[in-house]
Amino acid sequence: MLRLVMPGLNYLDGYAAALARGWSPDTGKDVSAAQLAQVRADRAGFVANMARLDVGTLVQPDGTLKERISGRIAWLWDGEFYGVINYRYLHGTEDLPAHVSGHVGYAVVPWKQRRGYATRALGLMLPIARQDGLRRALITCDFDNEASRRVIEAHGGAFVADAPPLQDGEKQKLAYWIPT
Repeated sequence: MLRLVMPGLNYLDGYAAALARGWSPDTGKDVSAAQLAQVRADRAGFVANMARLDVGTLVQPDGTLKERISGRIAWLWDGEFYGVINYRYLHGTEDLPAHVSGHVGYAVVPWKQRRGYATRALGLMLPIARQDGLRRALITCDFDNEASRRVIEAHGGAFVADAPPLQDGEKQKLAYWIPT
């Protein structure tokens, strides 16, 4: 059964094993080694940082700090770890800070891709966004990521021409609004 779980010590070994196999939760750059080092240095601290729902600062995998906005990080679970989905938002608006490319992002481990897991995970996250007041969510994907584009379109994603500006080193993005 596919489900979303809060990051926790009871799921951390699966997350760390995926990192050790070279999977990166960041689809823009490989952060597997940096996160694995964080897990090994402080398991409880790593999980606590991932599970935080509050605003403030967020330690990036490269050690830099960025503004943390409201949101949730969930790990994808089917009896074992299979990926991550995150959702972030600013209260009372659909706008996002410049360093946030969309309301929802997800990454499935390569050995479990093409099984509908990302589609299911997005379907589980959208009602949570609606409960938090978002009527629609902006989701971006790399222009050449056909699988992610199909996930977005499966949930009614409508293409928009004005994709958020690129971050350093990012591929061109496609942007979609999805009703929650």
